[in-house]
Amino acid sequence: MTEESQWQGENRRVTPLKGDKFYRLVNVLNLVAWVIFVAAMVVFHYARPELISGVQEFWGVDGRKDWSETLSFYLILLLSLCTGLGVTTAVMKRRRSRRKNDFFGINLLILLIIAISSLVWIFSEVS
Repeated sequence: MTEESQWQGENRRVTPLKGDKFYRLVNVLNLVAWVIFVAAMVVFHYARPELISGVQEFWGVDGRKDWSETLSFYLILLLSLCTGLGVTTAVMKRRRSRRKNDFFGINLLILLIIAISSLVWIFSEVS
């Protein structure tokens, strides 16, 4: 008798991806991280200083020249949460992927690079 005939576990190689709960969890976390990132970009739009054009300056229209403190806090919080979820998803994916033909997930790498560089830029801007 061989080892394969004695093994009673689930063979993940023949399990369809849609039936794998761990795979679905990783995809949901990845999607949630992207949704949080989009929400952070909306908050960024309202938190940044307003662009005052020459026409507005000529007409005396005032605009905010500093970052909104309240919205900046939420922006940093959202970007940190996005980074944390992205790292968690990458670790989960890495622990599960063991074969050469497993997908790496370039979109998660792009999300992490953008979120981390945004955090670094914001902290350098504030200091």
